[in-house]
Amino acid sequence: MRATVVRAQHPTSAQAGDTGLLLADGTLEGFVGGACVEASVREYGLKSLASHEPLLLRVVAGEPSHVSEEGAVQVSNPCLSGGAIEIFLEPSVPAPRVLVVGKTPVAQALVALGGPLGLEMHLMEGVDAMPRSDDAALIVASHGRGEEAALEAALGAQVPYIALVASHVRGAAVLASLNVSEEQRAHVRSPAGLQLGARSPAEIALSILAQLVAERSVLPSDEVPAPVAVAVDPVCGMSVVIGDAALQVERDGQTAYFCSESCRRSFLADPEQYGIVS
Repeated sequence: MRATVVRAQHPTSAQAGDTGLLLADGTLEGFVGGACVEASVREYGLKSLASHEPLLLRVVAGEPSHVSEEGAVQVSNPCLSGGAIEIFLEPSVPAPRVLVVGKTPVAQALVALGGPLGLEMHLMEGVDAMPRSDDAALIVASHGRGEEAALEAALGAQVPYIALVASHVRGAAVLASLNVSEEQRAHVRSPAGLQLGARSPAEIALSILAQLVAERSVLPSDEVPAPVAVAVDPVCGMSVVIGDAALQVERDGQTAYFCSESCRRSFLADPEQYGIVS
């Protein structure tokens, strides 16, 4: 995800326009402020990345606290000597991949309409379909060519949305021929799409993509993004993301995490002062 400084009040080490790139493992490349600011960028950047929602982060001096509102959060940082900094956190998420099996007019219409919706559309023959568990969908619109192999592969990969373009009668026959469990068979949407009275290939494609968008808007409970694991810096009280990228000290079987090197040095000078006794 990209972090961009949009406003800085002196004294701060960053300037408006400074940017950084936060990776999924917590590594922060570039410059968006000092180590204390980076700790907050790392924490809220990973939260933004998990939720796929952009966020405006404001960091000010003061005792550790945070105030959230829709689309923004303000964090108080005791390590800052003054000033404030505002950073726009913009997650970059790969476009959902959708496999479309077939070369029919409906298949062509699906590809044409899916791109503007932000979907990465792939048109292919059934024998070439190699679905992955992270695919958004597999839609079979081949009218009898390579349907079974593609559907079984998608069910085996647990693709969230699987659809077959067919009539009620033919669709039931295709599903009955699949070498899968009844639970898996019930996962295939056939006839594909919402019942919109669609007739033309474009209308049918629209009804299918509408159904896909509707189902993707509701995350199953097991797909809700996991919370970002954080620890409290024992020196200053700031939240720090737990991970390999964080400054840390192992002592007597305990791990302490720090927002900055200065807090880490203060801890090492007198660990007992901060609640870790040898």
